[in-house]
Amino acid sequence: MFIPLLNVHWYTDIMKRQVRTKVIHTENCFSGSALVFGLVFFMACFFVPATGSAINRTDYQRFQAEIIDHRHRLNRAFKKIRRAETRYIIVHTSELGLSATLRVVSEGKRFSSGHSTPGGHANYVVARNGDTYRILDKQFRADHAGLSMWQGRQDISSVSIGIELVGYHSAPLTDQQYRSVAMLIDILQNVYSLDDKAVLTHSQVAFGRPNPWFPKNHRGRKRCAKNFDRSRAGLGPGFAFDPDVRAERLLSDPYLADLFYSPKPAVAARVPATGPVSNLISRKNSAWAIAGEDYSSKSTVYILPNGRKLTGDQIDDTVGWHLLPVNTRVLLNQETQTEKILDPGSPVKIITDRMTAWSHAGPAYGFDSTIYFLPSGRVYTGSFISDWDDLPQNTRLIVGYQGPFFITGEKTAYGIAGQKFKDRATVYFLPPGHVKTGDKITDFSSLPRGSRIYLPLDNLVPG
Repeated sequence: MFIPLLNVHWYTDIMKRQVRTKVIHTENCFSGSALVFGLVFFMACFFVPATGSAINRTDYQRFQAEIIDHRHRLNRAFKKIRRAETRYIIVHTSELGLSATLRVVSEGKRFSSGHSTPGGHANYVVARNGDTYRILDKQFRADHAGLSMWQGRQDISSVSIGIELVGYHSAPLTDQQYRSVAMLIDILQNVYSLDDKAVLTHSQVAFGRPNPWFPKNHRGRKRCAKNFDRSRAGLGPGFAFDPDVRAERLLSDPYLADLFYSPKPAVAARVPATGPVSNLISRKNSAWAIAGEDYSSKSTVYILPNGRKLTGDQIDDTVGWHLLPVNTRVLLNQETQTEKILDPGSPVKIITDRMTAWSHAGPAYGFDSTIYFLPSGRVYTGSFISDWDDLPQNTRLIVGYQGPFFITGEKTAYGIAGQKFKDRATVYFLPPGHVKTGDKITDFSSLPRGSRIYLPLDNLVPG
């Protein structure tokens, strides 16, 4: 039987363990009596995550062989330290798109003050399409959990493997991610003899120091991976309570306690794909509720409704926390070399390395009223976009629009948009691929053939 070289270590470990309650790989199915073989092969040789088809040994071999080696991009300043023991697997959401995630976890974060981190912030990254990247060999300590505690043990980074899922804690993860992370977790569990309760999210293990809301050390510092659905990753139930809160080592964060330890529906069932966006400031959704203790961090970015960007450490001295506008968007884990916005009030947004379609539009990224103008000149509505991380950089987008309305000899810009044809909110697509707002066009008599107009949904189209 051929076993790829990349599989040798985990294959050997699996062979040493004859039975696991969650999965028995096919290489263990060819022992014992014919009756046992038949029953085991039929019932236990295939691992079936909640969201996909059965995963067999061939799938595991293919998955392991196709892991993308990204270790060569690791910051040379990062010091590799072998873990003395491995107790946990910690799941994160990166709060970024794929390209930025890979850069940050490998090369480190860069801050406007000139400070930077040496990278090595995860062992693995799982992309939205299921592609899995090896950032740092599993034997080495990744700097991923920060200030953390579980069962009285602090510095969880020193006893755990870190897995980053590309995405946001307020957004659904993909079926492809769950399928890949299910296999990755299962392989690592076999290597390190870990049960399902050893798999935790960053939001579960992170803790914060005393602050105006909490007089003692407390949970709630992170919201990272609060949307991770254990069942979709093929995992059994986790802890029914927070051991450090029960032991009075930490104060409870009411939101996370309700999310992880109450007898309500599964976590992901309460992180909807549509409806109210949970990273928007509202009367009921404060900066603390969204970001936890990162609310005032330099790596938390606030995008005000007028397009202005501020980092968490700037809010108190500029806007003021009590005056932070409703519908301000909160983005976590951002580098604070904040990109300059040439026209903050423009309805036309740009997808960049740091700002994805989800950053700009939330769940509305997939709506017909969200229009994408690709660098190639192609134009798509959100319903044609399979995932927010699939769009190329420099794609323009507008959210909450209707159209296109084509300008012709009979239909002028004024005839379509009325007196608003020169407004900033009126968006023009000018072949071969220019996107402009009405206030940026000086000569409406010479618009190129095939020009189109897009109007806000609340505008009535004349005629």
